[in-house]
Amino acid sequence: MTEPTPPKYIYKILPSCPPPPTPLPMSLPLSDLDSRDGFIHMSTSVQILGTLKAFFNNAASIVILRVPYERVESRVKWEMAKGKRPEERGGCWDTEGILGGFPHIYHAPDGELRLGREEVQDSGTWNRVGETWSQEGWPFGSDDLPKES
Repeated sequence: MTEPTPPKYIYKILPSCPPPPTPLPMSLPLSDLDSRDGFIHMSTSVQILGTLKAFFNNAASIVILRVPYERVESRVKWEMAKGKRPEERGGCWDTEGILGGFPHIYHAPDGELRLGREEVQDSGTWNRVGETWSQEGWPFGSDDLPKES
């Protein structure tokens, strides 16, 4: 059986207000969800539109952090949250497991649960165009465009 090819990038979605500091610190503050679950919730380009529609559908814009997978690969676990609601520990919107596991970043070798300037390649503001999130407005050009699931 062939191993799946890892993604080139994984993404962290942040509310646009307040924007993250520039330059990024060594470690951004954890969201309440990440603190509660003990890992940093990330998405691939195939998962990101569903994540936006489930958790950021009322937002007009978000900030998205692009993380080269190779920078965090040793700290990533691909996990399902089957049968969980978003508010439950380890929950996610993909309760049927249709899209496969989600990349979750765990503690660094120093024991810190961290995402910051050493992991993040770049960031951009993504403005929703129209009633729902789509590829329009993607802040990284044609590189790794989000895909409709």
